[in-house]
Amino acid sequence: MLQFVSNKGGGEPVDFETAILDGFAADGGLYVPESLPKITSDQLKKWKNLDYQALAFEILSLFIDPDIVSSTDLKKILQTAYSSFEKEDIIPLYPLRSRKNTYIMELFYGPTLSFKDVGLAFLVNLVNFFLERRKERLSIIVATTGDTGPATAYFAAGKSNLDAWVLYPKALITEEQERQMTSLQETNIHPVGVSNCPDGGDDLDVVIAKLYANKDFKEKLKLSSVNSINWGRVMMQMVHYFYGYLSVVDEIGEQVNMSVPSGAFGNLCAGGLARKMGLPLKYLVVANNLNACLHRIFSEGHFTKEDIIETPSSAIDILIPYNFWRYLYFCVDQKPEKIKKWIHEFNATGTVLFDKETFASYKKGFLSNSTSNMETLAIIQEIYEAESYLLDPHGAVGVHAGDSCKENLGKEKLICFATAHPAKFPQVVQKALRTTLLPEAARHYSIEAAKRLCQKVHLCEHQFLEEALIHAMEVNWNETKEA
Repeated sequence: MLQFVSNKGGGEPVDFETAILDGFAADGGLYVPESLPKITSDQLKKWKNLDYQALAFEILSLFIDPDIVSSTDLKKILQTAYSSFEKEDIIPLYPLRSRKNTYIMELFYGPTLSFKDVGLAFLVNLVNFFLERRKERLSIIVATTGDTGPATAYFAAGKSNLDAWVLYPKALITEEQERQMTSLQETNIHPVGVSNCPDGGDDLDVVIAKLYANKDFKEKLKLSSVNSINWGRVMMQMVHYFYGYLSVVDEIGEQVNMSVPSGAFGNLCAGGLARKMGLPLKYLVVANNLNACLHRIFSEGHFTKEDIIETPSSAIDILIPYNFWRYLYFCVDQKPEKIKKWIHEFNATGTVLFDKETFASYKKGFLSNSTSNMETLAIIQEIYEAESYLLDPHGAVGVHAGDSCKENLGKEKLICFATAHPAKFPQVVQKALRTTLLPEAARHYSIEAAKRLCQKVHLCEHQFLEEALIHAMEVNWNETKEA
């Protein structure tokens, strides 16, 4: 049976179910599998014409022991998870006419219109499956910069075994993203708008880490998370790398490039691990906005935190890409003592300068770019005028990064990830297209419907957040138990 361990080396190995329900490992590290399964060309050939759910079943089965989740149950969870997606093929690919051999992977056809739906549709339903079997209840707490929160809230809504607390920085996400959380009326959904966050969503992650470190509180409220700290998110996101590759290649073994809008490195961690498993990816392009935390890591070899910059691509306004530590673990021969040392160094000094050997190891197969606000808007305008195709600002960052790295990428096919629907960013679209009128492609019925609903939200100042959350969560937990 495949076991899971902390990338910091603490605690004992655990099974898949424990890793999913715990979220963080006992020592505060991130769970990783003891080994990565290897994929052969023959397997890829067999998978070439599978639909998304069938491919997901094959890949997830490499990590999930059938004694923990049977094949029948896994197929049911997948079917339930993706039943609400708009497109039958889940994540279609659009070939750009303005760029040769370039495809847009449209990851926004889930119910909250972002790529987070792809991972969370499965993960939340998986968590609920485990809880129903155990007859237990869990408190999920996540921080969001605009997309994780709505997806978590949507898929958790109405589930009797879950309370979902979704924290977001007020005024740093769009009203459309906010209403996707606050317009839900189910009693187990608790949006928390936090004012005065100097470091945006990263401030919320710090508070959540403190709640996890509070052992009594964590145990009392059965605290867990479905942020990309949870192995289930990264595992599920591997699937769309395989799906995209198999969708565009003419022959198995052909190399493909992929450009990915990047913040906390959860999505790209999945891509990097998929390549280590054997997926023939030539380059993964780290597409950063002006908050170039990952660009510095991959171009200069140092992990540093700088002041946050507000950008049109707000969901990737991230300062600390914590999933990089998970990927790095597999680049240093799975030596947790190194990861633990570097994390301690970063926490103590705010910076880590990697040695040349480590830098060369994790950089292999990656290119990176930082896209300015004006460049983001210009790409949206250019592609819309060229072929009437509307990108969201995050997809625009991905396309711009692909353009910027074109000389190094070569002639192989390029897949650029579009991670959100443009309807979530109407003001950005208006600015990019220099119009007050929104094109039809920038509208979505679910966004319009949310505008007509009452909002339900907890409001809190960042400086009081930890204490306020403990109070609110304990009151809710006790009331739920009494009911």
